[in-house]
Amino acid sequence: MTLILSNEDVNEVLTMKECIDALEDAYLELAHGRGVNRRRSDTLVPSNQAEVLYSLKTMDGIVPKYGVGAVRINSDLVSWPTRSGTMRREKIPAAPGGRWVGLVLLFSTETGEPLAIFPDGYLQRLRVGATNGLGAKYLARSDASEVALIGSGWQASGQAMAITSVCKVKRIRCYSPNADHCATFASNMSSTLGVEVIAVESPEKAIKGADVVLCATNTVDNIVLARWLEPGMFISSIKRPEIETAAILRSERVVIHTRDEAPIHTTSPGLVLPDNMEGKGWRAIAEIDFESLPTLPEVIAGMSPGRDTPEQITCFLNNLGMGYQFAAAGAAVYRKARALGRGHELPTEWFTQDVHP
Repeated sequence: MTLILSNEDVNEVLTMKECIDALEDAYLELAHGRGVNRRRSDTLVPSNQAEVLYSLKTMDGIVPKYGVGAVRINSDLVSWPTRSGTMRREKIPAAPGGRWVGLVLLFSTETGEPLAIFPDGYLQRLRVGATNGLGAKYLARSDASEVALIGSGWQASGQAMAITSVCKVKRIRCYSPNADHCATFASNMSSTLGVEVIAVESPEKAIKGADVVLCATNTVDNIVLARWLEPGMFISSIKRPEIETAAILRSERVVIHTRDEAPIHTTSPGLVLPDNMEGKGWRAIAEIDFESLPTLPEVIAGMSPGRDTPEQITCFLNNLGMGYQFAAAGAAVYRKARALGRGHELPTEWFTQDVHP
């Protein structure tokens, strides 16, 4: 039987700590060449709405140790509005009921059968948060307690959950351009995490005196500047352009998620992507030599060093997501959901065939 899960099922069966543990273990497999990841692929065409593109995004990976492979698929309408002076990449909830479309398909490497199908919403927040949490575990100071969080949206909550899972956090100072939303976020996360979360008026105020600086935005412009950095800081991003090049170059230890610098982009002839323009999005920090930098899996496996001294400024760039993460975390979701009796079962025969493909 193939298990069908909801976002609520995923949220209730998998904790941030469990996701961190699953990725840490799976990254060892990847570093040693036993796991496989395929680079993200974005296929884009114009839509019937002005300045909006249709995007079909796929990524996949296989964790043989867990006996699973996964494909993550997103079917999106995407726009690039300018808000509060910065360009952002935003997905439009255009599906019936004002909803988004993202699915994870989990397969058995032993039989090829589909094990589970579920939305990607909660799991993608968990896997992004867990990845940056692992970056902090290996690159932040052991006594890090003051956190700056830039952003107050969906991904920001994942970053807050992750950092409190790997560090003894005393306080989180949060900034986003929408002051009311930021204040509500701070109040909600304080209650959820049992940690003081306060909203502040500027990114500089959030960052000053912080041990850890976490970016969690949808901007395609820089939001963390080199002049704000202080000795001993750990800084991290969930998107390539969030940290300016000068800040990265000022860091004594820089670790990336993957050496794949950008997705594979396939577009209609002549189509220009706003986040692929000079100095924006995927073309930001172009001066950084990704091939020369260690990856997070290599640091976890002990192949490259993490932080050496308390005074170092260290940096983790979560520069591109991996389908491999959905295989690793998806396997954990599947095991727990089965054990807890969550979800709905459908005949596997509905998803297999007796005709040679």
